[in-house]
Amino acid sequence: MKFLMLVCTDTEPDTDESAWPDIDVWVTDNDAAGRRLLGTELVSPAAAKTVRVRGGETLVSDGPFAETKELIVGFDLLECADVEEAIEIARTHPMAYAGRIEIRAAADPEL
Repeated sequence: MKFLMLVCTDTEPDTDESAWPDIDVWVTDNDAAGRRLLGTELVSPAAAKTVRVRGGETLVSDGPFAETKELIVGFDLLECADVEEAIEIARTHPMAYAGRIEIRAAADPEL
C-alpha cells in the first residue's frame, strides 16, 4: 500500500530535543529498505499560492490554503504493508517529535 506522509509543524513540539531522531539516518534507513519512495522538504509557505476557480474565474492568493499555525513543510511517499507499518515509520521521523505527521492512504492501490 502507498501512503502519503504529510510532515507538518506544530505549536507544541516535544521539548526534549535529545530524543529527536536524526533525519539523515531516517531517510537513509527508509530509502534502503524500500519504504520511502520519494520525499522532500517544501519551500517556505510565504512562497505558496492557493488556486481556486469560481464562476469561471481563476483566483490566486498568496500563502497556504488554511489560516493556521500548523503548516505542511514536507512530504514523503511510503510503500508499506499496512497502516500499522506506516504509523511505525512516521513515529520514527524527527517531525513526529518537533511537529506532527499526517498519514493518508492512496485511494488507488495500483498507484
